[in-house]
Amino acid sequence: MVRTYSLDSKKVASAALEWLSARGVQLEEIAELVMQGQSEYYPNLSVEQCLEAVKRVLSKREVQNALLLGIQIDILTEQGKLMPPLQEMLVHDEKLFGCDEILALSIVNVYGSIGFTNFGFFDKTKPGVLDRLNNKESGEIHTFLDDLVGAVAASACSYIAHRKQAEAEATMGV
Repeated sequence: MVRTYSLDSKKVASAALEWLSARGVQLEEIAELVMQGQSEYYPNLSVEQCLEAVKRVLSKREVQNALLLGIQIDILTEQGKLMPPLQEMLVHDEKLFGCDEILALSIVNVYGSIGFTNFGFFDKTKPGVLDRLNNKESGEIHTFLDDLVGAVAASACSYIAHRKQAEAEATMGV
């Protein structure tokens, strides 16, 4: 007898949001990153629009999967449950590791080149919540989470840019 696997998508979505919150990340903080990334291009952009874009990005199963995986790896690292040398590489956020960025890019890939550009900016400058998550003095490990949050913000920037472009084209009758 073959058993079929089925997981309720609402459980996955709920878990992703709960785990973000449990790790100290509020959606409003991500929306602030989006505002910072897009306000230069859209001066009338509101924080509410940015928050809505963040929620849209977080509604994607690919994004939820990446968040759950990355957060779980960070937690296991904090608990010292990984084997060496991986344990040490993640504790110290080894610069040549790169798998954290690759997982984050799986999120950005859903939203195109604007997302990639914004992700690079966020990853390099670590503004707002990303600076806090990247701070090693707290004792918490966010080797994956800082990049994943940056990817969500970058993807929300891309979502806004694409939506604004579509609105402009509709106004011009294109």
